[in-house]
Amino acid sequence: MAAPIDLGKLLPIYTVEHGCILSRQGDITLAYQVSLPEIFTLSDRDYEAFHQALIKSIRLLPRFTVFHKQDWFMETSYKADFSGERQSFLTRASERFFHERPYLAHSCYIFLTRKPDSRRPSSSLLSGLLRRSLVPEQALQPRLLLDFLDQAGQFEQVLSDSGFARLRRLPDEELAGTREKAGLLERYCGLLEEEGLPLLQDIHLRGGIRIGDRHCQLFTLADAEALPALCGSRVNYDKYSTDRSKCSTGFASPLGQLLPCSHILNQYIFLEDAPQTLQRLERKRLRLQSLSAYSRENAIARDATQDFLNEALGQQRLPVKAHFNVLAWTEEQEKLKKLGHVVSSAIAQLDATPKLETHGAAQIFWAGLPGNAADFPMNDTFDTFLEQACCFLNMETAYRSSLSPTGLRLGDRLTGKPLHVDISDEPVRQGICTNRNKFILGPSGSGKSFFTNHLVRSYHEQGSHIVLVDVGHSYKGLCDLVNGYYFTYDEKNPIRFNPFYIEGGAELDTEKKESIKTLLLALWKKDSEAFSRSEYVALSNALELYYHTLRAKPDIFPCFDTFYAFVRETFSSRLRAERVREKEFDIDNFLYVLRPYYRDGEFGYLLNARENLDLLTERFIVFELDNIKDHPILFPVVTIIIMEVFISKMRKLKGVRKAILIEEAWKAIAKEGMAEYIRYLFKTVRKFYGEAIVVTQEVEDIISSPVVKQAIINNSDCKILLDQSKYLNKFDGIQELLGLTEKEKALVLSINKANDPHRRYKEVFISLGGTLSKVYRTEVSLEEYLAYTTEESEKVKVQAYAQRHGGDLRKGIRELAGDMRTGKV
Repeated sequence: MAAPIDLGKLLPIYTVEHGCILSRQGDITLAYQVSLPEIFTLSDRDYEAFHQALIKSIRLLPRFTVFHKQDWFMETSYKADFSGERQSFLTRASERFFHERPYLAHSCYIFLTRKPDSRRPSSSLLSGLLRRSLVPEQALQPRLLLDFLDQAGQFEQVLSDSGFARLRRLPDEELAGTREKAGLLERYCGLLEEEGLPLLQDIHLRGGIRIGDRHCQLFTLADAEALPALCGSRVNYDKYSTDRSKCSTGFASPLGQLLPCSHILNQYIFLEDAPQTLQRLERKRLRLQSLSAYSRENAIARDATQDFLNEALGQQRLPVKAHFNVLAWTEEQEKLKKLGHVVSSAIAQLDATPKLETHGAAQIFWAGLPGNAADFPMNDTFDTFLEQACCFLNMETAYRSSLSPTGLRLGDRLTGKPLHVDISDEPVRQGICTNRNKFILGPSGSGKSFFTNHLVRSYHEQGSHIVLVDVGHSYKGLCDLVNGYYFTYDEKNPIRFNPFYIEGGAELDTEKKESIKTLLLALWKKDSEAFSRSEYVALSNALELYYHTLRAKPDIFPCFDTFYAFVRETFSSRLRAERVREKEFDIDNFLYVLRPYYRDGEFGYLLNARENLDLLTERFIVFELDNIKDHPILFPVVTIIIMEVFISKMRKLKGVRKAILIEEAWKAIAKEGMAEYIRYLFKTVRKFYGEAIVVTQEVEDIISSPVVKQAIINNSDCKILLDQSKYLNKFDGIQELLGLTEKEKALVLSINKANDPHRRYKEVFISLGGTLSKVYRTEVSLEEYLAYTTEESEKVKVQAYAQRHGGDLRKGIRELAGDMRTGKV
C-alpha cells in the first residue's frame, strides 16, 4: 500500500491575497461568483443575446488566459423554519409539508487565469499533481497584474451590462476560508456545500476518485469527434413543448440544472496565441496534403483543417482550445452504475458521445481546483472557435426566492422547492410593473380557486385588508379559518348591511356622505331616470341633519330605519316650513319608493344590520353573491355597498395594503352599470397602495367584454394564467388579447405537461409587465388543501370534523388531515 502524501506539498496554490489566487507557477487567477438567469425564463432571442455577450466579453481577455466556468449542483433538502412565534396554523402546516423536500442547489463561479507568457503547456505527463517540487519559472511582474486586472474589469463590465448575468468578485476569506466556514478551495477539495463547515477528508485517486465518503465519476467532452454535429445557444425542451409552441433551454442545460444528481460542470476555454494557432494548423494542412494520396482519412482531415482555416480568416473567428467535463458523485457505492447512466444519458441528449475518464481523471480533477486551470492537461482539449465553445457554457440557474417581506409561497417547477415570490411590490420597485393589479384566467378544474385562496391567505397573514366578491362559495372555508366576515343570502339568514353606521362615533366625512347619497338615489331612481340638482341637495341636507341628530341623541342607533323615520317625521316638517315645492323634492314619492326597505318591508333586513358593522377595520370580508346575482333589487344595492366598503378602505387606511378580488361576479357587476366603477378602480387603486384582482374562466367573456378588455386587461400588469390546454386551438386569440409574447405563449402551453406523478399540484403561469414570466407549482399541504377545497363532499367532511371540536375549524382540519394520512378516511 502506498504511503499517503501530504496535500500541502502538492497544492499548486501559493497564496491568496488581494482577491487573487497565485499559483506556484506564477499564474494569477481572479474569481467571480455569478448570478445567472432562471431556467425557462429566457426567450430564443434572449439566449442568442446572452451567447453573444459571452463571446464579446471573453474576446476582451488577453492571450494566454484560461476562462474556467465552474457550476456546482448539490443535492440538498429544504429546512423548515418553525421559529416564528406568530406563524399561523396553515403556515406551520406548509413548513411541515415541505420539510426535507429535496432540490438541487446551484452556485456558479468564473475563474480567469493569466498564465506567464513563458509557461510551458501542461499535459497528462506534466501535471502539477505529478511534480514533487514546484518552483515558479518567473517572478510575478506588477505590470502583468495591473494589465490583467484592467482587462478582467472590461470582461466583467460587458457581461454585467448585458443584463443576463451579475458578477461579484470573491474576497480572500471566501476563497481561502475561515475557521467557521470553508472557502472555495477547501470546498472543491472536499466537495463541501456552499455553507459547509471546514472538514478534513482523504482524497483517493487510485482506482477512481474518492473524496471522503463520496464516490466520484468524471465524464468528459475532450475530443472533437465526440461532439455534436450542430450546436447553438438554445435547444428545445421536449417535455414542455407542444405542436404549436416550443419551450427552450440553454444548449448545455441537460448537464446543468436538468441533471438530477450532485455534480460539478467544468467548462474551460483556453485563449492561446491566435496567429501561432493558425500557423500550426496551416502546417498540419500541408502535412495532410502530402499524405492525402495514401489515405482517405488524411484527405478528410485535410479538408476539415482547410474549412477551419477558411472560416477563421473569412469570418474573423477566434480559434481557442476547449474542454468540458462533469464530475458527479454519490455517497452510496452501489449507486455508481446508475449515476453513470444518468450522466451518460444527459450528455447523449446533446447528441455527444460520453466518455468516462479513468487514467486521466486525477489530472483533470486536479486542474479543476480554483486557480489551477493553467495546469490543465492540454492533450485533453480540442480545437474549436469561441462561438462554438460558448454554446457549451451553462447559462441558467434554479428559481430564486424574493427577499421582499410580502408575497406568497409557490414551488420551483422542477423540484417543488418552496419559494417566496413577490408579484406585487418588488416588480413595482424594480420598474417592471407600474401597478399591482392582476388578471387571472383559468378554466374550471385548472386550480384557479386554489391559487386565489393561497394568494389572499398569504396577503391576509402579511397584514393586508382583503375584500372578496365571489359567486360559488370558494372562500367560505378560508373566511371561517381567519374569522372574517362572510356576507351571503339565504331565506333563513338573508344578507344584511348597515351603510349608515360609523365606527366609534366618527364624523360624517364627504366620502361617506357621497356613498350614502349614491345608494339612496339608486334605491329611489331607475337607471334611466335622472335626478335633479335640488333632489341631490335635499338628500345632502337630510343626511347632515340626521347625523347632527345622532350626535345630539346617542341613544338612536344609526341605520336605515332611523334615517327613514327621521326623514318622515323631522325632515319633512322642515321642508314644509321652508316651503320646498314638490317638483324640487317630492318627499312623499321618496318615502313611498323606499318603504320596502323600512322595518317590516320586503327588504327591511337589507340596510339595518346590527352585527358585522365594522367593515373598515375588518381585514377579511367575503361577499357571496351566488343567490342574488340575478335579483333586480338586491344585486344593484349590494354592489354599491361593496364598492363603498372598498373605496372607504382605499382612502382611509393610509400605508396599509388593500386588495379587492372579484371572481365571476364581475360579469354581473358590468351588466348593472358598474363599468365606470371598474375603470375607476383599476386606474386609481395603485395610488392608494392597493390592487384590484379579477378572476374569470371563460375565454369568450374576456374577448367579448369591452369593459374587461379596455379597463381590466390594459391596467393589469400582472397576468396569471392556469392550464389553457382546453383552448389550445383558440389560444392565438387569447395571446393577442393579453399581449403575450411567443416565449410567454410557449410557457402557458407548457403548463402541467410534465408534472411529477408522485405529487399533487397544478402549475400556474405569471407574467409581470410582459418582461418577466415564469411557471410555478401551486403545491400546498393537506391542511391548506382542506381549507381551500371547493369540492362539496370534502367541505362537508371538514365541517363535520369541526363540529366535533365545538366548531373549531383548525382542530377539525388537523384531525381530518391526520385521519387522511393514516387511511382512516
